[in-house]
Amino acid sequence: MKKIEKKSELKYYKFLNSLPNKLNKLYFTKLKGKFKLNNKSKKKSGFDPVTNIDRAFEAFLRKEILKTFPNDGIIGEEFGERKTKSGFSWILDPIDGTRSFVIGSPTWSNLISVNHKKIPILGLVNFPILKKYYITGADSSSYLVENNKFKKLHVAKPVSFNNTKMAGSFFGWLPLKKQLKISKLVSLMRFPCSDALSYCQLCEGKLDAVIQCSNKIWDVHPMIPLIKNAGGVINTWKNEDAKLAGNIVASSNMKTHKQLLKMLKPVA
Repeated sequence: MKKIEKKSELKYYKFLNSLPNKLNKLYFTKLKGKFKLNNKSKKKSGFDPVTNIDRAFEAFLRKEILKTFPNDGIIGEEFGERKTKSGFSWILDPIDGTRSFVIGSPTWSNLISVNHKKIPILGLVNFPILKKYYITGADSSSYLVENNKFKKLHVAKPVSFNNTKMAGSFFGWLPLKKQLKISKLVSLMRFPCSDALSYCQLCEGKLDAVIQCSNKIWDVHPMIPLIKNAGGVINTWKNEDAKLAGNIVASSNMKTHKQLLKMLKPVA
């Protein structure tokens, strides 16, 4: 793939880095406390929550993006796809962790990825309630930003496999019968999985591995450059490119990653 010009990448990074303040201002001045809940699931017993806040965030982001990048494509969870004319596309999850949002948990976030020729090159994870965000720089690094201070992120150093700090969640998407096939792996999931925050904690070195299933591209694409730039590994349970989304495993090092892929084989 032809590499994008540094000047162009810097322009996208600066715009991306301007979004947390705008999103937080929108939420705290106009949206907070006004959510209405709907269920998008087509299954009678299913629950796929969406709120008016999800839609307001995405509508705002689309408007902001197209003011600066009118030829770019956009793929969002709530309003579908706008084709690209420039080769660049924005992948949007206006609220990752809507379930968390609905019950008042602070771990929900705004997820944004900048893709070039369908490859995620920049990622942003903004946590309005936690007052911090994670972003990829234009220097192939990942950062945690709190109080306007940038901290470069690095995954943890390898530990023995049985001491792996692993977060995982199957949310009922992986039947119990299949979970029994990987019972040893399930028993190693000793830490809570908090949507995008868990992947960010992997980048910080607080977790060694994260396992999830049934992810959409807007759940995963922002994580790919963040994790890779911090020194981690991410792909599907079938060892395919993570940009395909679906069942995802992320690790702090290749040795742990290979072991997890091997253990996931019976259900991959």
